[in-house]
Amino acid sequence: MTSIREDRVGIIEWEQELAQLLSDLSNVQTELLELLEEKRRFMARSEIDGIHALQERERQLGQRLQACQDRRGELLALAAKQGLPHDSLKELASSLKEGRRGQMQKAVQDSSLRMRTQQLQSLTNWMLAQRTMLHLAQMLQIVVTDGRAQPTHGRYDATIAAGALVDSEV
Repeated sequence: MTSIREDRVGIIEWEQELAQLLSDLSNVQTELLELLEEKRRFMARSEIDGIHALQERERQLGQRLQACQDRRGELLALAAKQGLPHDSLKELASSLKEGRRGQMQKAVQDSSLRMRTQQLQSLTNWMLAQRTMLHLAQMLQIVVTDGRAQPTHGRYDATIAAGALVDSEV
């Protein structure tokens, strides 16, 4: 990732800078989507070693994504200083000269769609993890209670609830 370049008189090449940021962001987002898909497959197959192997790559992608976020902030701050639209990259892309405006607007829209896809992939992975945790909790409950359901009403008999794992007499 590079910092924002200004020419000799302090004028920023907005099209070039925005194009470079969007290109870098696109690359990171694409790699992150691939990682999330790979992680989901490992989770579905309960391959813990595979999930652990992804951690370093995931950390590096997070750092690269943070660098893009930092450059975005820097670019928008410079746009504000120069009186250009600075609330979003979409606004900044819309303010460019006609030449590459459409291309930049499409790149911003594509980036936004990839981000939404990442959010959905992350939610899917989170839901899969939650379902796994629920399943493990239920399995543990079965082991602890020796498969006997606890009464939902009436008197509670502790000898019925004790499972082979916790009952010293079994």
